[in-house]
Amino acid sequence: MSFNASIRNFVPISELNPNTTQARIVGVVIGKTDARGFPDKKNFGSERFTFSFTLKDSPDHFINVSSWGSEEYINGLCGSFRTGDCVVMENPLVAPKDPEKEERYCPSTPSFYRLLMTETHSVIRLCADVEEENRLLPLLHMPVKDPRDFYTLGDINANGQNLDGSVINILSAVRSVGEQKFFTTSDGRKGQRIEIKLFDDTVTSFPLVCWDRETIQLVQSLTPKETVLFIADARVKFDSFRNTMTATATSKTIITINPDTPEANQLFNLAKDFSESGALDETDNQSGENIPLDTITDVLTVSQLRSKTQDTLDVFYAITYAFISAFPLDTPSKVVRNRCARCKLPVAEDVMVCSSFSCAGQDQELEMVSGFDILMDISDHTGTLQSCFLSATVAEKTLGCTAEEYVNLSEGAQTALKWRFLLERCKIYLKVLPAPKVRSGWRATILSCTLADSVEVKQSLETEPQ
Repeated sequence: MSFNASIRNFVPISELNPNTTQARIVGVVIGKTDARGFPDKKNFGSERFTFSFTLKDSPDHFINVSSWGSEEYINGLCGSFRTGDCVVMENPLVAPKDPEKEERYCPSTPSFYRLLMTETHSVIRLCADVEEENRLLPLLHMPVKDPRDFYTLGDINANGQNLDGSVINILSAVRSVGEQKFFTTSDGRKGQRIEIKLFDDTVTSFPLVCWDRETIQLVQSLTPKETVLFIADARVKFDSFRNTMTATATSKTIITINPDTPEANQLFNLAKDFSESGALDETDNQSGENIPLDTITDVLTVSQLRSKTQDTLDVFYAITYAFISAFPLDTPSKVVRNRCARCKLPVAEDVMVCSSFSCAGQDQELEMVSGFDILMDISDHTGTLQSCFLSATVAEKTLGCTAEEYVNLSEGAQTALKWRFLLERCKIYLKVLPAPKVRSGWRATILSCTLADSVEVKQSLETEPQ
């Protein structure tokens, strides 16, 4: 990638020094903090406001920029651009780094300097030069740290409390993006947080917490199971309440979306395999992500479930009293699936190695696990839901046997087990979630399935809207 910024009278970040004056700098914003107020030591009772961002203009050069001023000026300046925008800066002050503050609060940069913007002398605006944008935007996919220098999620969990409080790099895929939650602190300040779940070939669910509005806006735009992140300088800690390790994005953190690196490409292919195979669905009920059944109270018919999928793009939970209308328990090949013990992707029974090129153990002897993997139809007087997913854990509770015990049953015993449930009215707890690659546009996962109590069924029919 050639650097031709000087043709347009732009000063490259690599050439900045304290003697630089009247500089024009163009770059892409790779990180940004929220505007914040601090007590003004020179004017008791008043506040000064500040925010900072990180600007990159070439693969190897980026610099931190900060601005101080009145609330109106800082809020206006901070709101005029976002992470991912290409901007032009005019006449910033070039100053030496304050090593202690930079190391604690700012992203690590290769420059010896930082830039200061002032209300009276400096200007920043969005870049309107298409050629410059085309040159700069690919930089958003280049990690700011060595792309091979990262922890897997399994490494973080394995090191546990030895890593508590450490600042590290993480390469992972996005499993899900939670809802933004708002709060007010004890001193009256308003805040917000969001938690996203990460995964890789070692761990299927790992929390990353974000607190800044700017970072929250960034992660809300991510597509789960189709996005890989290189998270530079995330803080990891042991959460004693959840008894697990967690990661937090801080003012030092730079998140690179879908990095253009071999390691990220391999993980992207793994995420794609996981998404298409439904391997992550298998872990939903084992990961503790599903809400307790006693908190699910909405009772819906099949028709109402279908209608709700048209009205919302969010995950929702419901109870339905329905008959099991298709349940292939007399066909073991449709009930039990073999998976690679390492990557959890389906494998054929007669293979010696995992066929997924993105599996961490591809070149090693296959370790295989078997478990229930059942698609069943449920029906009531309003219609049928096809291909509802009954995972291994829930299937074992429903059927009262493990997959290994099931395959050792005689054909007659398997058929008898099927008829214990087929065409019987059941109380079924469902998790319904969007699935763009499925023809219907959504997927229903069964969280619990038990034979229904006749009194409960009668009450649900009596309260059903006419």
